[in-house]
Amino acid sequence: MTSSDNPAHAAETPEAAAPTGVAAQDWATASADPHYRAAVVDLLGALAYGELAAFERLAEDAKLAPTLADKAELAKMASAEFHHFERLRGRLTEIGEEPTAAMEPFVAALDGFHKQTAPSDWLEGLVKAYVGDSIASDFYREVAARLDSDTRELVLAVLDDTGHAEFAVEKVRAAIDADPRVGGRLALWARRLMGEALSQSQRVVAERDALSTMLVGGVADGFDLAEVGRMFSRITEAHTKRMAALGLAA
Repeated sequence: MTSSDNPAHAAETPEAAAPTGVAAQDWATASADPHYRAAVVDLLGALAYGELAAFERLAEDAKLAPTLADKAELAKMASAEFHHFERLRGRLTEIGEEPTAAMEPFVAALDGFHKQTAPSDWLEGLVKAYVGDSIASDFYREVAARLDSDTRELVLAVLDDTGHAEFAVEKVRAAIDADPRVGGRLALWARRLMGEALSQSQRVVAERDALSTMLVGGVADGFDLAEVGRMFSRITEAHTKRMAALGLAA
């Protein structure tokens, strides 16, 4: 995932407190609950396919890069995303799950999102990776706070920024400085991405009972409905900060 770790550009998650419930347990203990185990398998499957798709997309974006240096930078980021995918695939295998089967339920939704938001040029591709992937990363970070310690560590590790955030901000700001008219087009594009990304996240959760139960309570220390609303408010606020970093109006 290509989410920024800069506090100014990331969703402000709830204040850290001593872990309780499942969050205070390791995987061996927490996974004894079959509902919790199913939710984690879904989460890892969704993340794994997201990382694989990110690898493919960055490789495609490299073809649009205007310079050889830009191509090389995107290739390096694509390699990092594939490494994240391999870690998730390895973890699924380690806990006795078939990675392809775990990813399959999320293929249609994620492929649909990428088809609906295919960038038309290099700059739109950069904004999509920075804005779209960051929204997904913010969502997964929120969920990670409720996970067992072993799963939480893995999820946060694969959400580490591959360098795309800083790269995107630098290139988009330079393009706007060179031609201010570019800003208006990219702002509209980013707003569309925000809507599509949130809708896609909600669809995925709604279609997977284990994940939805984890979010609204009933598994682990889940969110209540009011907290779900606050969570999406934090994600929206983080989006506004990222738009400002790009030099775009939210």
